[in-house]
Amino acid sequence: MADINSHKRVNEPILGFLERPALQWLAARMPAWVTPDVLTGIGVAGAALIFASYWASQVYPWFLWVASVGFLINWFGDSLDGTLARFRKIERPKYGFYIDHTMDVIAEAFVFLGLGMSPFMRFDVAAMIYIGYLMMSVLVYIRTAVEGVFKITYSGFGPTELRVVAVALNAFMFFSGTGAMIEAFGSEFSYYDVAGVMIAATLIGAFLAQTFAHAKLLANIDKKD
Repeated sequence: MADINSHKRVNEPILGFLERPALQWLAARMPAWVTPDVLTGIGVAGAALIFASYWASQVYPWFLWVASVGFLINWFGDSLDGTLARFRKIERPKYGFYIDHTMDVIAEAFVFLGLGMSPFMRFDVAAMIYIGYLMMSVLVYIRTAVEGVFKITYSGFGPTELRVVAVALNAFMFFSGTGAMIEAFGSEFSYYDVAGVMIAATLIGAFLAQTFAHAKLLANIDKKD
């Protein structure tokens, strides 16, 4: 098993050329009372705002814009906490890894289940996406423990890119409304539900493909050893 201090971090996001300088600029200007733990809490608070805003969009659709602000707050806290720790040279590898990713699970629940509380997507479809996202997250953590590779992005997409997509989706939902409903399997589905099922299937499919590929690779490595 890989030592956490020797983990190789693989993070090659499409928006990295914008995000990295921005995070360094922010880290250099954070007041002393803003610690990595405070930022982690801010990130979770942003996710809670997303949940509340999606829920409130049942009555007031303009809360979708508040949800987008929640994504910005979540990005600020979640992306800056590790950068600040490295900038101040106060890293705590085990504690930081543990807290960051356990809080991520809570934040992700707020986001996906909040979307399921909105009038735009069925709760069961949103839960399927959450399950798929959790499966991919578990795969990342297992690879980190077994191979020592902490791979955050896949095909250039990471948490920041997904937040940008979510903000764009919020704007689309606000201007387009819930859209027409489709009847299938004795239930009604919106176009967002259909897209959600496709996203969930993609995440679960990627999990299965990556799992079998790495299992085969590790089996060959163990035979050599």
